[in-house]
Amino acid sequence: MNILVVGSGGREHALAWRISQSDSAHNIWTANGNAGTNLISTNVDVDPLNTEAIIQLAQNLVIELVVVGPETPLAHGLVDRLYKVGIPAFGPSKSAAQIESSKSFARQIITEAQVPGPDYHIFTDPALALSFIDKTTGPLVVKADGLAAGKGVLICMDQSSARKAVVTTMSDRIFGSAGDTIVIEEFLSGPEVSVFAFSDGISVSKPVAACDYKRVGNGDTGPNTGGMGSYTQPRFWSDELEHQIMTNIMEPTIRKLAEKNIPYTGILYAGIMLTQSGPRVLEFNCRFGDPETQVILPLLETDPIQIMNACTSGTLDSITVKWNDKPHVGVVMTSGGYPDKYETGRAIKGLENESPNSMVFHAGTRHDPDTGDIVTSGGRVLTVVGWGASIDDAKANAYTRVNNIHFDGSNCRTDISD
Repeated sequence: MNILVVGSGGREHALAWRISQSDSAHNIWTANGNAGTNLISTNVDVDPLNTEAIIQLAQNLVIELVVVGPETPLAHGLVDRLYKVGIPAFGPSKSAAQIESSKSFARQIITEAQVPGPDYHIFTDPALALSFIDKTTGPLVVKADGLAAGKGVLICMDQSSARKAVVTTMSDRIFGSAGDTIVIEEFLSGPEVSVFAFSDGISVSKPVAACDYKRVGNGDTGPNTGGMGSYTQPRFWSDELEHQIMTNIMEPTIRKLAEKNIPYTGILYAGIMLTQSGPRVLEFNCRFGDPETQVILPLLETDPIQIMNACTSGTLDSITVKWNDKPHVGVVMTSGGYPDKYETGRAIKGLENESPNSMVFHAGTRHDPDTGDIVTSGGRVLTVVGWGASIDDAKANAYTRVNNIHFDGSNCRTDISD
């Protein structure tokens, strides 16, 4: 098959890497990719957000399956457009992608499906939001309704910080139009887990779980980021917990979307808080997570092209999705200053220094044509993954590899999987 992967991050490198292991994937292109995807596929300089250019590229290359990595092209309707020209695509339609692109839509689906989640209120008027906060005690979570690159969730431990969050989101528009509507939610506490399951709009596959780290600093300090690392499987994961999440969260959500004639195809990603009253949904995402993808795709034993084709053709119930449980730990190396202002163009040294039970997925990297070096081109630069007999072994292997890689200003957390 001719396969096109859309996106340029660590998630897309992991997708291209796992797809390249399939007997069905004869030719792989990535739009627009990075220095890592270029090692296993052909990078094409086409903006993932330019829908018409992606359509034209897919037609020119006689692509038989498009795999969409990031949420924004999905929210803009790339899958819908591909289907209109007869090209199958792995990912939800624009309507179904609202499960991530609109927090208010997601909360309404969750409520109608009777899926457990926090109490919430939706506001389009900042004055009404501030009035609600004045009448409320205790911590709150303020969320921009739209897409905000994983940074539109503000945890507020008191009224003052909640009021500030409303003003900065709705009036100062720090997240742009994503903050025109906000959702104010009850603050939940407990361990968090990211759960992923494939769906063809009716059936839901066996899930896989990982834990990720959003704060930039050790001990979950500092500002939120796109993700500083992850590991799988969580120490608390069990067959009973998996059953609860499938029967109370994943399956009812897919059923409700189908009932509303918004069939969800692709990978459904649930961010879940394990509260004292049981698992409750913090949010849904309409794609693989990043950096979770880098630690869960190595666990996928079933051919990914077989799964993706089954999702696009409505035949997921005819195959068995299998995951192994070998511990994996992924550590994200970032440019100095991330998630705030950072510099790029720093030469990356040591990528060739392999160490046992480890591998590297690229994100913000590119080839410098003048020097021949691989250099930094973004905030999150690499995800270094280690595996082993235990989570501690996997962590040790990941950090051994991290210590072999160097670029000016590099930063990473040292407590991933602790």
